[in-house]
Amino acid sequence: MGRPKVRASLDLISGYHSAQVDVEVRLNTNESPEPPPAGFVKALKESLDSLHWNRYPDRSATELRERIGQVEAPHVAGALTAANVSVANGSNEILQSLCLAYGGPDRSALTFEPTYALHQHIAQVCGTEVIQVERDSEFRINLDQAVGAILEQRPSITFLCSPNNPTGMVESPSTVSAVLDAVESVNGLLVVDEAYGQFAAWSALSLVAEERSIVVTRTYSKTWSAAALRLGYLVGPTWVVDELDKVLLPYHLDSVTQVAGLLALDYQSEMEQRVAALVKERTRVSAALEDLPVQQWPSEANYILFRPLAHPEGSSISMRQSGDVVWQALVDRSVLVRNCSSWPRLDGCLRVTLGTAEENTKFLEALTEVLS
Repeated sequence: MGRPKVRASLDLISGYHSAQVDVEVRLNTNESPEPPPAGFVKALKESLDSLHWNRYPDRSATELRERIGQVEAPHVAGALTAANVSVANGSNEILQSLCLAYGGPDRSALTFEPTYALHQHIAQVCGTEVIQVERDSEFRINLDQAVGAILEQRPSITFLCSPNNPTGMVESPSTVSAVLDAVESVNGLLVVDEAYGQFAAWSALSLVAEERSIVVTRTYSKTWSAAALRLGYLVGPTWVVDELDKVLLPYHLDSVTQVAGLLALDYQSEMEQRVAALVKERTRVSAALEDLPVQQWPSEANYILFRPLAHPEGSSISMRQSGDVVWQALVDRSVLVRNCSSWPRLDGCLRVTLGTAEENTKFLEALTEVLS
């Protein structure tokens, strides 16, 4: 008996995965190194007792959207209400919903490579053609090239990750504004992925307005210590939120997630303290890397991309092989970072998530030993 075949456009697409290894120090998936505050966990447990388990959740998640709007309002020039916010199961579902609404057959999405792999992956899964614009050798966006590609290719969606994953580099307000102007001139939508936005000096939220074709996506996974929750959101003009409501599945966000998302926002000051602590650790780790034979890129996220410049044994091998060797040597010392060596444009690169001060010190000690 024959098996049904998936559509041809999915034949060469593989799933998105991150290898997990049993180690003492795990710094490979950009998670928060600390669990949520104890008060949050206690309050969530108590809230579960009052849930009506036999009833569907609030389909529109109105209360959660209102609270998110209140939290993000100080960063936006105009008014911000629940009508400007969409919530979903992680920011990836937000990205998928955007591609379902504004992408699809005979439409395209533009990315600046290297960047977050799921921008391309989700767009392709949704049947959207992907146009890749190369960053320069230092992973910066060439603005003239970017604007030229947008005007020529006329993408329906332009993805701009800032801070960029995996490089950690943030785009300037002038760059984002120029890209937005170009996107609007071709009747497109600019999607600024700010999964790590709270770690950066500025946010594209300041450009969000009802008359502008820009949305900003964020997540609870990093700064709110809630990767297990799978909660993300979008802030943008009401007309985008209205269109997303058409493609989101009914009752897609369960009651537990909505309750947890609300409770987490009661701990904003704790979140900000943790962000500040990680930014401080980022400065310390970056300074330490300056004294090692590695190339690193300036980061405004909770991770640092770096490339070992010397094989630990001094033999002549390729950059990619050197990255693989250093990654394995760190694993042998019970430290796990993300191996980006085989990724396009990232030969030999590794990415380390900032952990606790103790974890970061163990990483630096292990890397120093490996490269010495």
